Amino acid sequence: MKILVIGGGGREHTLVWKISQSPVVEKIFCAPGNAGTRHLAEPVPIDAEDIQALAEFAEKNEIDLTVVGPEGPLVKGIADAFEAKGLAVFGPSKAAAQLEGSKVFSKNHMNKYNIPCARGKAFTDPAKAKAYARFLGAPCVIKADGLAAGKGVIICDTLEQADQAIEEMITENRFGDAGATVVVEECLKGEEASFIALTDGKTVLPLPESQDHKRALDNDEGPNTGGMGAYSPAPVLDHMLRTKAMKEVMIPAVQGMAKEGTPFKGVLYAGLMVDKDKIKVLEFNTRLGDPETQPILMRLKNDLVPLMEACCNGTLHQHAVEIDPRAAVCVVVSAGGYPGAYEKGHAISGLAAANEIKDTMVFHAGTAMDGDSVITSGGRVLGVTSLGDTVQQAIDTAYEACEKISFTDHFYRKDIGAKAVKRLSIPPKVGVIMGSDSDFGVMEKALAILKQFDIPYYVTVASAHRTPDQAARLAFQAREDGVQVLICGAGHAAHLAGVIAAHTTLPVLGVPIDSSALQGLDALLATVQMPPGIPVSTMAIGKSGAHNAGIFAAQIIGLSDPAVAEKLIAFKKDMAAKVQKKAASFA
Repeated sequence: MKILVIGGGGREHTLVWKISQSPVVEKIFCAPGNAGTRHLAEPVPIDAEDIQALAEFAEKNEIDLTVVGPEGPLVKGIADAFEAKGLAVFGPSKAAAQLEGSKVFSKNHMNKYNIPCARGKAFTDPAKAKAYARFLGAPCVIKADGLAAGKGVIICDTLEQADQAIEEMITENRFGDAGATVVVEECLKGEEASFIALTDGKTVLPLPESQDHKRALDNDEGPNTGGMGAYSPAPVLDHMLRTKAMKEVMIPAVQGMAKEGTPFKGVLYAGLMVDKDKIKVLEFNTRLGDPETQPILMRLKNDLVPLMEACCNGTLHQHAVEIDPRAAVCVVVSAGGYPGAYEKGHAISGLAAANEIKDTMVFHAGTAMDGDSVITSGGRVLGVTSLGDTVQQAIDTAYEACEKISFTDHFYRKDIGAKAVKRLSIPPKVGVIMGSDSDFGVMEKALAILKQFDIPYYVTVASAHRTPDQAARLAFQAREDGVQVLICGAGHAAHLAGVIAAHTTLPVLGVPIDSSALQGLDALLATVQMPPGIPVSTMAIGKSGAHNAGIFAAQIIGLSDPAVAEKLIAFKKDMAAKVQKKAASFA
């Protein structure tokens, strides 16, 4: 196969690197490419948004598959132009790319298909936009409707800042046509994460979750950038929230596009705000993120080419992703002054030494050649990416490589991945043990409650009958690990809760699960009928039981944790208020 990769940043170098590993690929071209891609792909001196010239090149050179990296050409309709010539292209159509190209389109799509997102409205009248900002209150977010090179989203801490942003976009034409319409939104609270999936318009296949770092300086200070680093996996998006993201965001978005007659094929990227057990979409992108691509593709063990082909021809349901269990961390090395004004043309040293470090790749973003020297040509210059058995090991290796690299006034954040390390260092207080992975749909109700109360937990699978030794080890180990409560869910005539209770002095909460012809009664009786001396607090069958198990666990922990106790009081008051509101509706 001959493949053309369009773009010249860190994402595109990573794509070229990954594609080059495919045994089916004979030759790679990259338009326009950078100093890093030249080692693996033939450079093509055509701008990424010169669609006509790119299509003519692909046709003349009999390109088998074109992979579009940046959003600009996608929003301008490059996929449509290529397909009109009978050329295979990996990326959504112009109509589907509106999910990124228009904030108004995206907001309307999310509202129509009940995808959780921030409350907001679109305006072309600055006075009405300012009035709505006052209705929402500060902080709020002002977004340019169209593409604005990553600078069209302004978080406003005060209403005065909101007024200024609205004036700059609508009245002063700061972003041209992209800012003629603005979206004014509430400012969501929580922690951001990136959830990226491949899709052929029907099947949605998630890639490893990741987390970007947008601010220029350590501790999330300084101006917003295109991204100063990323890591994967991102513990803020655990299994429960990844499942939630698929059910509530990715699948409805793709199914909705199909219903609208504009099927979405390619990469769908959801920027999510995570707040306890809830997720909301900050924005959709219609391509891989940069720098998220670097750690994600470092962890992807699959040949990427067949996956991209499957997205094009509608056979993605025949594929699954295989992920390296190790963590990956990308640190972006930037030019001094970025994201403001910065100098170009500085020689870069230490690239070979950095690349020699085990499990490390230095991906080029803003680089070019000056004779035999690699020089800077952009604000984000390099993405130093390393694998490690743990997030901390990946961090240490990436920064070891960064220390080998030097150019005038370069800088990089020193805290990439710190949030993950901090989150992973918190010991679980609740252990949730399931008899089978099929029980997760029930047990996630307990996890949602634990997240609401900020109670750390772990989830695992063990069978009282098939792996009794493993179940016993989990019970023995729980107290040593600082666990205070164990929640056990199992179906059929399972004795999981009893087996766990027999090997620990911790309180055990049993959740019977309906998985047999007896509608859960067998599991209920097996859980509740414990011999003297082996107490198990048995919940109701199914989801309501899992829900109550989460609350009961919080009540046990709240006996010694004042913060949890306070949240329980607020939780009970909120429940009472909801009942009173329902009662009032009948008055």
